[in-house]
Amino acid sequence: MRSLVALRMLLHDRSSTAGSVLGVIAIVFLVGQQLAVLFGMLGYMSLLPDNAGADIWVVSKNTNNINTSGNLPMRYVERIRGVDEVEWVEPLLSSAALFRNSDGKYQAVNLIGLPTPSLRGGPWRFAEGSLDNLLDDDGVTVDSSDLQSLGNPHMGDIYEINNVRVKIVGITQNIRGFGGTLLFTNLPKARQISKMNSDRTSFILIKLKPGVDLDAGIATLNSILPDAEVFSAAQLSSNTRTYYIAQTGIGTSFALTVFISILVGIIIIMLTMYTNVVDRQKDFAVLRALGGRKRDIRVIVLVQAFIISIIGIFAGFTLLTLFLNFTRGSRLPAAMFPWVPPVHIAATILLCILGSLVAMRKAVKIEPASAFR
Repeated sequence: MRSLVALRMLLHDRSSTAGSVLGVIAIVFLVGQQLAVLFGMLGYMSLLPDNAGADIWVVSKNTNNINTSGNLPMRYVERIRGVDEVEWVEPLLSSAALFRNSDGKYQAVNLIGLPTPSLRGGPWRFAEGSLDNLLDDDGVTVDSSDLQSLGNPHMGDIYEINNVRVKIVGITQNIRGFGGTLLFTNLPKARQISKMNSDRTSFILIKLKPGVDLDAGIATLNSILPDAEVFSAAQLSSNTRTYYIAQTGIGTSFALTVFISILVGIIIIMLTMYTNVVDRQKDFAVLRALGGRKRDIRVIVLVQAFIISIIGIFAGFTLLTLFLNFTRGSRLPAAMFPWVPPVHIAATILLCILGSLVAMRKAVKIEPASAFR
């Protein structure tokens, strides 16, 4: 009965109800959109450690994220190969470079050199071509999201990177680093382009044998590589994300935006529901005069908040789904973890209830006698 009364009151004052629903939509969509972009950026930040297929990464000393590593001596590779727990070990080269478009303009890129013939650590998603194409002496990949900025290259086209001839042999599908354009090639070509000596490399990737304890493997490698840092892929990924979130202001910016979105939504809900109670004072007074208890009034206001939250959540998540579908495959990073929607829904309902507290306090203070004035 109380739920039916709450619904009828909402339907009777549709303008106030619409205002509250808009507040919920603002919370759901704006907070969800900011979280989706943040999660998408997190994926870009740690793209290589998350997808290279290695258990352990060796980087230069005092490296706190993957993008600030120096270089390592290649002799470490042979040293690691002698460790019984290691299944395979491969060098990986990373270098900033300049890609020259067909119109002569230059585009900054991040070049990744893959070991041959294994090509381990290479791209895992292709729109055109395949990983094996990178065995071509001049072969490089470009990403589908970067085609326009690179002058719309096609398979087989010839370009220059750092004034060195390259050939487009693959187009990856939405594989972009946090720094932007990510190109893959084979290790000899990467050395030629970056001018890095054959006795140096940027990273060393390691896969442990099945059944080997990860922590034990890291401890063994640390003992034979005292002048390098040894991380699990998960540790390097986490360190990289933490660095950018904590040290670059990205975390503060997103947190502030989310906080403002929540604050605006709560204020809208609070004001519209309070206004609704003020406008419906006589109705609440009649309910009290007919025997309604203060507890009944509280339940009615809470039910109204719950109904408003459900409608707003449905509409907000519809807009959020459209946003995620629209940005899929684009240059705008956006991703959503499966656990986020349930948490977001529960938090939104709680915020709606908090926003209704002021209206609830006003409603229970209405005297039954005021219905006859």
